[in-house]
Amino acid sequence: MNIHKILISTVVYLLVSPCFFSLAQEPNPDQEKGLIKLDLDSDSDRQVVVDKEQDQYLGHPTTCLLEDGKTILCVYPKGHGKGGVVYKRSSDGGRTWTDRLPTPESWKTSKEVPTLHRVIGPDGKKRVIMFSGLYPTRMAVSEDNGESWSELEQVGDWGGIVVMGTLFPLRTGPGHYMAMFHDDGRFISSENKQKKPREFTLYKTRSVDGGLTWSDPIGIITSTEKHICEPGIVRSPDKNQLACLLRENSRRHNSQIIFSKDEGENWTAPIDLPDSLNGDRHTATYSSDGRLFISFRRRMPANCDSEYEGDWVAWVGTYEDLVNGNDGQYHVRLKDNKNRWDCAYPGVEILPDDTIVTTTYGHWDEGEQPYILCVRLKLEELDAMANASK
Repeated sequence: MNIHKILISTVVYLLVSPCFFSLAQEPNPDQEKGLIKLDLDSDSDRQVVVDKEQDQYLGHPTTCLLEDGKTILCVYPKGHGKGGVVYKRSSDGGRTWTDRLPTPESWKTSKEVPTLHRVIGPDGKKRVIMFSGLYPTRMAVSEDNGESWSELEQVGDWGGIVVMGTLFPLRTGPGHYMAMFHDDGRFISSENKQKKPREFTLYKTRSVDGGLTWSDPIGIITSTEKHICEPGIVRSPDKNQLACLLRENSRRHNSQIIFSKDEGENWTAPIDLPDSLNGDRHTATYSSDGRLFISFRRRMPANCDSEYEGDWVAWVGTYEDLVNGNDGQYHVRLKDNKNRWDCAYPGVEILPDDTIVTTTYGHWDEGEQPYILCVRLKLEELDAMANASK
């Protein structure tokens, strides 16, 4: 190949690279203007081991905080995105955790990541529900705050990947909820219809009876170019808008965000999140001062560099930052993952005293299987750290 062809190929590659413009302006995508980086990896006083088993993969937890403001339920599979569901409870806001609790026999047959949610029926009846995905979607129900559970039972003639990964109350009526998930054609029905090139669809489903029954899923966005998946919903402070953060699995684009102003009936086209929010499985909560804390796995598009690539991280900013595509206030490494990518399907809860309890899995010890860890922090503590570093 002559020198002219080499130069042309190089220019074309740079122009199509998702990192071209950010790299041209900034040598490191983690150094966005105004964004402060903090590292809590070695802060062991914040870290609590939820569960660890020698030579056993433990992964992908989700959590549910009960109304007493201190009881947290946690479920996770024995295996990478599959395996029997393990169940634990903390009665003191994540400081300590029970031994593994008894579970129904069918929980051993779970095929995928379990997801856990608090729901309230139109009559005010409180329940906790747990979903297990692939095909078919199954659900277990507790009517006594997780003390006892039903067996997993089929929800409908459909399935999905990390099914009901996000579930949110709607203002359309008491007991109304929307859940969202994705699929690539393999599990939405009993027939494997995965296409080439690979096609991802983001789905929504609704319940009007407090989560006991669910409508057939409706596709929101289907694309072969942007592989959007693993949705995480957050409501605007004025309650009038929903934002949904999305993993982009082709690694050709930044992570994505879409918005709805009509309780999820219609959504905007997906657009890029800023580099500071590039990653997978975004899970958010508000602090009392109105700031957002979003926990996720740090992943950049292909050919982009990040100091915390593959680690468990968090972003702190405002809802307006999401709307305007701003970098936010803080980018925080919560824990160094000793694997290049496998960690951080986080549960995120906030206690009445503004303590954030975020729980996930990761390869926290070199050469060992991943295990479940929770980190406890307050945003005011991050503020103090940032001020001390000036």
